[in-house]
Amino acid sequence: MSERLWIMRHGEAGPGTPDSARELTPRGRREVAAMAEWLKARGIGPCRLVASPYRRARQSAEPIAAALGVALETHDGITPDDDPRAVADWLLHQAEDRPLVLVSHMPLVGALTGLLVEGRGGAGPGFPTAGLAELEAEAWAAGCARLRGFVTPADLAV
Repeated sequence: MSERLWIMRHGEAGPGTPDSARELTPRGRREVAAMAEWLKARGIGPCRLVASPYRRARQSAEPIAAALGVALETHDGITPDDDPRAVADWLLHQAEDRPLVLVSHMPLVGALTGLLVEGRGGAGPGFPTAGLAELEAEAWAAGCARLRGFVTPADLAV
């Protein structure tokens, strides 16, 4: 039985320091609201929602949690410069019978997608703000996933 994983970059964030405290801009809030509604319309059902502890990622995940009626978890290992291989290892140990939605940052989201789909941990695809990749796999290991789709706020006319 294959599993689903959605990997999303946070919405547009303003400048600031420290990096972990940067907040979404009004545009970023619109982007993530649109993506939350898109996910809800997809009917992904009960899922597990995990975000980076950075403020902009949590702010991006909150509308998704509200739209899907799920709890928001944070995971310290999915911040911008974390190792995609460590995230893949973490995914392997997540015994879930429900889809997983990760909300994180570039370059991690691109590198993780590249690792899971292409087997390479390099840069992977570029993710615009609030970009969302849908992956499917039997196991979350390097090169074992299929990219099922990729949607951005621009695709939704936001």
